[in-house]
Amino acid sequence: MNRDRRRFLAAGLTGVAGLAGCLGDDSGTGVTNGDTTPTATPVEDTDYDLSVDHDVESWNGYDPDWEPAIDPPALDAEVETVIEGLEVPWDLAFAPDGDLFVSERVGRITRYDGDELTELAAPDVIDRADSVDPDAEETSWWDGGGEGGLMGLAVHPNYPDVPLVYAVYTYEAGPDDYRNRVVYYDADAEDPGETETVVIEPIPGHEIIHNGSRIAFGPANYLWVTTGDADDLSAPSDPTSLAGKVLRVEPDGSAPADNPDLGGDDRVFSTGHRNPQGISFLPDGTPIVTEHGPASRDEIQILRPGDDHGWGPEGGRARDGDTYPGTEFDRPVVNTGTSETWAPSGCVFYTGEGAESWRNRLLVGGLASQRINVVTPYRREGEPADDTGGVRHDADWMDGEYDAVSHGLLEDELGRIRHVEQGPDGAVYAITSNRDGRARGSFPRGDDDRLVRLTPR
Repeated sequence: MNRDRRRFLAAGLTGVAGLAGCLGDDSGTGVTNGDTTPTATPVEDTDYDLSVDHDVESWNGYDPDWEPAIDPPALDAEVETVIEGLEVPWDLAFAPDGDLFVSERVGRITRYDGDELTELAAPDVIDRADSVDPDAEETSWWDGGGEGGLMGLAVHPNYPDVPLVYAVYTYEAGPDDYRNRVVYYDADAEDPGETETVVIEPIPGHEIIHNGSRIAFGPANYLWVTTGDADDLSAPSDPTSLAGKVLRVEPDGSAPADNPDLGGDDRVFSTGHRNPQGISFLPDGTPIVTEHGPASRDEIQILRPGDDHGWGPEGGRARDGDTYPGTEFDRPVVNTGTSETWAPSGCVFYTGEGAESWRNRLLVGGLASQRINVVTPYRREGEPADDTGGVRHDADWMDGEYDAVSHGLLEDELGRIRHVEQGPDGAVYAITSNRDGRARGSFPRGDDDRLVRLTPR
């Protein structure tokens, strides 16, 4: 690893070291994929027992009686840089023992163990997974490549006893044949990069747009995978395709017996997705995702087994109050409408003690909006007694169970925010994506891209 690219601030290092102890603008043309018919081939040859239990009530964050936040959230925050000089970081994952893993879109997974940062693996991603130089006077979408490359990251629930780090990335299988695959690496191996093991393949991909893809182990220890439509409008509604879906699988890539039966691939949990890039979970275990909409119309969606979220030939290229009524499509909790674009990416439903003002709210990284979007969901029949201000998302045609209020935080202070995560210390962390060529204003800056710690004030 080129250590010169990494510059650390002493204050940030001290804070992260403590974890070890306390622990839209979519454009482009389609490409013709080769045979990407998915086949289920569960991992068998492994040195570890990948099996996990699925008792959601054993999750340490489980709270079936959780209550929505009532008071307005803090809309100012202290920003402390932890790591700078990254190249389009895409995801971060905290392991139970305090290790921190970071993925960079250019094709690099690094581990920080409280003492040093080391390269874990460097998957061979597509050429368009590039970055621009910090302090570049002018950048364009094309300078930083497309939307594929190394993306989501997750750690096996039984880490470090099962020292596996999962990742998803875009690769070129042949001329004009782009695909995504979910793999894992043995973090304890002498050369982890040599241990790459395929978990899910092939997932249809694209050289430029709509690859997804966030991965996460949920409260019941299933592995969740969000996939983009790969610029194929027919794929999201097709239950035999893995594009435009949310998948739920066992750690070895096999389908759980209680996944919905949609008459297609049994790893599919929900259909009709365009380009979902964030997934988190309410305290009762309910999954919630973020999704890029067409020309605005970004959404926050509650996932329910087998639901169709409406993106596809029948839903067309519009998702709003004119197209949802009269259909069986599952409705969003948030839809930003035709005049506002969040470009929502990674998210976390915050439940910690270190940032009480954001507790029981979904913190969503905003790319085009260059801010954190703070979403307060609440049950439709139990609207908060106090006015939280912000923007109300409570139209009759939207989700029948939840409404929401949204606020903006740190707009244009950090630039494009790719992901927000809760650390094991209860702190809130975020990563920027300013070196992808699509930042506006004064970004990228000389210290981009960054991992930062946020404290509400």
